[in-house]
Amino acid sequence: MNYVLNRLCSYPNIKAGITSIGIDGEKSDLVTNTKKPEIFLYPNTFFTTVEEFYKSKNIISNILSVSKQKTILGRLITSQSISSGKIMISGPNNNIWLKDLIDELIGVGADIVLVDGAISRMSFGSPTITEAMILSTGANVSLDIKAIVKKTSFVYQLTELPEVEKEIKDKIFDLDKGIYSMDKDNNIIDLDIPSVLLIDKYKDKLISEYKDIYFSGIITDKLLDLIINQKSSHNYKIIVKDFTKIFSSQEKTELFIRKGGKINVVNKTNLIAITVNPTSTVGYNLNSDELIDRLKQVIPIPIYNIKD
Repeated sequence: MNYVLNRLCSYPNIKAGITSIGIDGEKSDLVTNTKKPEIFLYPNTFFTTVEEFYKSKNIISNILSVSKQKTILGRLITSQSISSGKIMISGPNNNIWLKDLIDELIGVGADIVLVDGAISRMSFGSPTITEAMILSTGANVSLDIKAIVKKTSFVYQLTELPEVEKEIKDKIFDLDKGIYSMDKDNNIIDLDIPSVLLIDKYKDKLISEYKDIYFSGIITDKLLDLIINQKSSHNYKIIVKDFTKIFSSQEKTELFIRKGGKINVVNKTNLIAITVNPTSTVGYNLNSDELIDRLKQVIPIPIYNIKD
């Protein structure tokens, strides 16, 4: 976050807004107790954080609004910084509220809004909420460069999954619950399966003559195992809302694709860059040149070392 904010604030005509889906800016991680970088704001930055953190800030700012809704840490306060300094940031706890907040920040004057995310809460990176995504990777993912490259390239590949055809997209766009198949004429058929988590009970409905299937929720290893074990697994096309709905492991997902299966998304993610931190929170340093070089061999988008 600090790296991107610093770059944005070097452009005098751009006003940035920021918030977070977790807690950012604390001196140490509240779970692991490891050191974390504090969030540094520049003058004329719009930000939203909980009132508890707002009271402890060390910058001067103007309050623009106070939310009626509350998180466990209190109401959200949206402000504009007057001075520079450090602050802790924590924002909305659900997708709808986050999307509304982004609109609010733009409405009060932000040209661009940054949402600090988390790998454990990837749904907040859905393209239905944010227009683009920057993926952060590095020594906190693993201390093995090969493992970092493998995991990072897999996330990149998921963001590159192709969008489904427009005709089908228009038909399933508003289907937020259930599992559906499509016949040869692209008619939508409700399979009457309440959840992929109950797939064992309803597998006969899933394994039918129609191989194009839309899952409004997540896909899992158990689901892919069921399809992979079918003789016709190469004919299956799985459709999900976006890459954040893919909860299956890298191994199972890649096996399904190697066997000829396809995965399409309703909304494709715009991954615009990858940032690399070669230093772990416990102080271990990787060879940043080697890491970035190996990432660039398999990922054709801009990759930046935040320590440079």
